[in-house]
Order: sequence, then structure tokens, then C-alpha cells
Amino acid sequence: MAQCNMCIMEPENFEEADLDESWRRAMEAELEMIEKNNTWQLVERPFNKPVIGVKWVYKTKLNLDGTVQKNKARLVAKGYSQKPGIDYNKTFAPVARLDTIRTLIVLAAQKEWHLYQLDVKSAFLNGVLKEEAGFKKSPSEATLYIKTDEGSGILIVSLYVDDIVYTGSCVKMLEEFKNDMMKHYEMTDLGLLYHFLGMGVVQTDKYIFLHQKKYAMKVIEKFGLKGCKSVATPLVANERLCKEDGSEMADESEYRQIIGSLLYLTATRPDIMFASSLLARFMHNPTKKHIGTAKKVLRYVQGTLDYGVEFKKGKAATLIGYCDNDWAGSEDDRRSTSGYMFTLGSGMFSWASIKQNTVALSTAEAEYVSAAEATSQAKWLRFILEDFGAEQVEGTPILCDNTSAIAMAKNPIFHQKSRHISRKFHFI
Repeated sequence: MAQCNMCIMEPENFEEADLDESWRRAMEAELEMIEKNNTWQLVERPFNKPVIGVKWVYKTKLNLDGTVQKNKARLVAKGYSQKPGIDYNKTFAPVARLDTIRTLIVLAAQKEWHLYQLDVKSAFLNGVLKEEAGFKKSPSEATLYIKTDEGSGILIVSLYVDDIVYTGSCVKMLEEFKNDMMKHYEMTDLGLLYHFLGMGVVQTDKYIFLHQKKYAMKVIEKFGLKGCKSVATPLVANERLCKEDGSEMADESEYRQIIGSLLYLTATRPDIMFASSLLARFMHNPTKKHIGTAKKVLRYVQGTLDYGVEFKKGKAATLIGYCDNDWAGSEDDRRSTSGYMFTLGSGMFSWASIKQNTVALSTAEAEYVSAAEATSQAKWLRFILEDFGAEQVEGTPILCDNTSAIAMAKNPIFHQKSRHISRKFHFI
């Protein structure tokens, strides 16, 4: 893992942000844009009018005379009640996958491109565009757009609600895109990409570095572990956890918050991916042992605040995958855990730790299932890279350390150990 010394602090809550003049100006600008675009209308609170797809929640107060007073109504969306063709498309805003963002960043490093960012002053829900802008939408990613020019080069744009990340091979195309966007829409030019979705992005002449140091510090402080003694590894070797371990029940709300924070940290920290996914299996009725193990992972993060992923510039863009498994690692149902990661030139940019859906009867089967899942991810990554103009002409090697699984991958038909394996895993 690489390291970074950068740290930029943000307000913790509204009260803190309200004291910051820059945040006050940003909030006022947002409200001004909402009013300018007529995106809302003040109406009487519909106490007695049912609204499809939403519900009104009221804060009640008991008066001295025994009557109940309703006030402070707020609107709560009920997404589960939406119906396609009626109100579904009007409220859906697709966002880019983190895998796509990291793929874009690693490609920019390989091509030695600069990454830039625009901030939309006021974002609205996704709508159907009727005008042509010369971009081609990626069939593999809903928020990815590519514009190519045989004489100039390529321009790649990735959207995430009100944030736009763009890069490409032609400085002129980049400048024209920025000017056109700022001409037609209310946008802020943030220059070089340096902070996106809680991730810090450091761009130098030699590398691009992703980290979440600021967020990790806030998480550690939030759960009372600031300045705690760190540990060398996130989990003890061969750590085994189960639903009922004999210890007392823990605070479920606190546990869920810790695990949610750890899972978000995995955006740039593949070293805690397995530990976080393992602990996420015990969201319901966690025990003292579970929360103790989770806090140990936070102590590991405390000692590795400067860790992140680094992509060196100018390396060959060859996609390589690695897969492995933890055979029968789940104490509760004896299912295995698949793990895979991919590199492109330098530094891993795509990774996952997933509990398998079936019980593997052997290490060979568990490895075979893991390799099949890695193969599925490899195909998707190849599609994205092709959209980026970096088509992988050669086959993508996936490295597996189990000879039986490799034999099944080469010839699954006549292998006796493959008869009971689900057909979908023969996809490999």
C-alpha cells in the first residue's frame, strides 16, 4: 500500500457548517439555483390528502388540555411503492460505480492524462436528453460518456449526481468541453481532480494516489479511538466468527455504523476488504466479540492512516486478475468466501470479497467458483476499457493457485469433480 500526508477537514454537522462562511455561501447559492429554476413550489401541508409514493411524518405535541398538535411536517419518499412507467423514471438518478471511477483514474495514470472536475451548482434528477452533443453513452455504465475525434483524440466524462469528472488525450477537447458546460449550465470549475466522493486524489508527474485519510480520521474519532494503540493486522490469522459466540449482545446501532464506515473505507483500502465483508454478516444481533473485532479493524486503520492505492504513470495497460478463496470459512453455514482483484499496469483498481451462494464440497470447487466470479468481473472491465479506447486485444490472465480448479477450467466436461457444480459457474 502507498501512503499520503494530505488531510483536509470538513464540517461534521449543520451547526458546524453554519459557522463556516464558505459553507454558508455554498448553501445560499444552492437555494438560489433551486428558486431560479423553479424546481419547487410552496403549498399547504396536505394533512388529509394521500400522496402516491410518499408519506408525511409529523412531530406531535400533547397540549395541556389533552389535544394533540401536529407540526413540523416532513416528506419521506417511499421508493418501494414506485411503479415503472408511472412514477419510477421520474425519480431515478443513476450514479457511477466506484470500479468505473477507479478504472478511469488508473487509465489516466497509464496514459499520463490529467483528471479534471466540474461541480454542478444545482443537481436534479436524471432526465432524457433530446439534443445531440457528440458523445456516445457507454452500454456498460449508465453515467459514462465518450467523445472521439480521429484527428484530435478522446474525451471521457463520468457523472456522479452533481460532480463531473473528465479526462482525455486532447487539451483542446478538454477546454472546449469545460467552456461549453459552463456556458450552458451553472457550474464551478474545480480544476484538477483532488477530492471526489470522500476520496482524496493526488496527481503528480509520476503517479496518481487515492486515499481516504480525512474520512478515516473522522471515523476513528467518532467511535472514541483517537490516539489508540494500533495493531499490525486487521484480523487475527484464521479469525473465525459466528452468530452465537457466547458473548453478550452489543449495541446494534453502533455496530452498524462502524461496519458502514469500514465498508465505505474499502473504496481505497483493499487491505480491509475481507475483514469488513466478514463483519458485515453480523449486522443483526451483533455480540461483544463482533464489535470488539470491528474496533480492532479501526485500530489497524489508526496505524495505517496514510495508506491508499497508487497508480504509476506510463505503465503498460495490461489487465491482470487474481483470485482466491477462504474454503468453508463461514462457521454458521460453511460457505466459502471468494476474493479477486485486478491490476492495470500498476496498482490494484478493482477488488471484492464475496460470500459464495452455495456450499463448496472441496477446495477445488471453491477456487473454481471464485475464478468464475473473477471471470465475470474481467469481462465487464474489458467492456469498460474498450469504451475508454483501451481495448484489451489479448486475453486477460486470471491467476489461480489451485491445480484442480485450473484443470476444470480447461476441461470441465470430463472432470468427475465438476458434476455437482452449478452450470452458471462453468461460465469460466
